[in-house]
Amino acid sequence: MAERKRPGDDAAGDRPEDEANTGSDAQDDAVESADESASRGGDKAESGSVAPKKEGRRGGNRISGFFREVVSELRKVIWPTRKELLTYTGVVIVFVTVMTTIVALLDYGFGKAILASFGN
Repeated sequence: MAERKRPGDDAAGDRPEDEANTGSDAQDDAVESADESASRGGDKAESGSVAPKKEGRRGGNRISGFFREVVSELRKVIWPTRKELLTYTGVVIVFVTVMTTIVALLDYGFGKAILASFGN
């Protein structure tokens, strides 16, 4: 039976974004950015200086940014098919029922043993 291929079914090493980033690449990027700031010249301040941030109402911006990130992460989720969902649900229900039965029987047995040893 052929199953359809979904994103995320690949092995972890097969994804291009999982490739390790070598240190030389990061060094090359740093050298290029240093060269760009030096070659553009002008009356710029030091390349390490940062313009001060404007202080304003950032509370709403942070909340909306949070929800944007949540939606972005939910789009990455590989949702189960209906068949998989029903199978997983059935397995969980059976497992919980079996474990509940085992605990109930042990509780009943230990309760009887304690009452028998100490009396009513």
